[in-house]
Amino acid sequence: MLKQNLSQKLLQKLSPQQIQLMKLLQVPTAALEQRIKEEMEANPALEEGHEQEEEQQESDDIFVSDAKKEKDGNDAEDTSSDDMELSDYINDYLDDDTADYKLKSNNYTTDEEDKSIPIPVENTFHEYLEQQLGLINLPEDDVIIALQIIGSIDDDGYLRREPIAIVDDLAFSQNVMTSSDKVVSLLEVIQRLDPAGVGARDLRECLLIQLERKLEGEEQQHDGVKNAATLIRNHFEEFSKKHYEKLQKQMGISEAMLKEAVDEILKLNPKPASGYASGNRIQHYIVPDFIITNDNGDLTLVLNSRNAPELRISDSYKDMLKDFGGSVKGRRRNKKEREAVMFIKQKIDSAKWFIDAIKQRQQTMYKTMYSIMQYQYDFFLSGDQKRLRPMILKDIAEITGLDISTVSRVANSKYVQTEFGTKRLKDFFSESLQTDSGEEVSTLEVKKILTELIEKENKRKPLSDEKLKDELRKAGYNIARRTVAKYREQLNIPVARLRKQL
Repeated sequence: MLKQNLSQKLLQKLSPQQIQLMKLLQVPTAALEQRIKEEMEANPALEEGHEQEEEQQESDDIFVSDAKKEKDGNDAEDTSSDDMELSDYINDYLDDDTADYKLKSNNYTTDEEDKSIPIPVENTFHEYLEQQLGLINLPEDDVIIALQIIGSIDDDGYLRREPIAIVDDLAFSQNVMTSSDKVVSLLEVIQRLDPAGVGARDLRECLLIQLERKLEGEEQQHDGVKNAATLIRNHFEEFSKKHYEKLQKQMGISEAMLKEAVDEILKLNPKPASGYASGNRIQHYIVPDFIITNDNGDLTLVLNSRNAPELRISDSYKDMLKDFGGSVKGRRRNKKEREAVMFIKQKIDSAKWFIDAIKQRQQTMYKTMYSIMQYQYDFFLSGDQKRLRPMILKDIAEITGLDISTVSRVANSKYVQTEFGTKRLKDFFSESLQTDSGEEVSTLEVKKILTELIEKENKRKPLSDEKLKDELRKAGYNIARRTVAKYREQLNIPVARLRKQL
């Protein structure tokens, strides 16, 4: 049985302009220029440059409304209602001088020189290996296999693929039939190339290759290097777990000799390819979105707008509107003319929305960062992490009057340049922890003190999480052992056993 019901619903929907602003807020300064270029390519009504002032008298002469003509008795033919709306739109647009849409920030002047960072051109790590391979006299088939092995080496310098997988690759991609033994024998050739350790299949092999290379070059066999090679070759598991007392007994050496061997190992490079360019690695440069300067105790905040060019509405599109207004006086517009002018209107509206969204982005970002700067004023003056106050998104949202999600979008992927380095905005947000005196302190302060305790500990007997908890409680921070373990892991600090040194 069919029924009809009448009900009311309260729905909140975002307009296209609001959605566009939310997306722009998430874009960091480094990527803003590319986003603007994409919009300009999609919308020809948007272009770079200053918004020029229009001669209002000229526009008034061209776009006199049909209603005014009829009143004066000079209009013999009525125009359609959509033509009237169009004329009103054109007049409204040309009369709108409330915004010049200038986006240039005050943090640099027009005569300031644009400087670009030169990008060095250098051979990639794999090209370097291929050049060395070309100096070795190998049969043509072996060269093909060796090149396949080099291509399978990762950006750290390791070969993490099984020989049988390389055999299959050669069969499918190059129709070259070989065996795992042949791949292994040619891998040994590649492992003799520079840098030492390249082509290793794991960390143990990487370190051992480097030590054996050292032993080959020593005119007098160095005991420290020999003991280091023995340690890696025969006792790698004990070494990785830092069971030093056990190693001394197994190798029959003194603590001083073991320390000398460990020192030799610490000189080695666990990632042989780390010092070379990589064809697969993308270099990421941090571009600060904000800049805070300290002028004798007064903090100044500016937006970094180097990647936000000035935008304006295209003159050619405005001219098209003028031409249309002048060509249809006294007659009804046909369908094609209406479609053409609606297309122009759509593009101009879209351009205005985008320009306004860019301006709102700048204003919202400045408002949010200014509130953060004021909230963490002591830190930005001193750079001392212990002076960071507990701060969550809700705190800044209440100060700015913005939504929490908006503050989150601003804080995400944004950086601020200070006298103490370039910092992530996300790093200023932290929960609070109550001290024994009842004072609310930031968890970042606790992590800083935890780091200092670990830096000052006796490396022969590192502090366990339980002892770290006791030290923090002595300092007045009421904290549980599991919380200490959590903070230590967040700081990428290993457990006490792995921090042990001789």
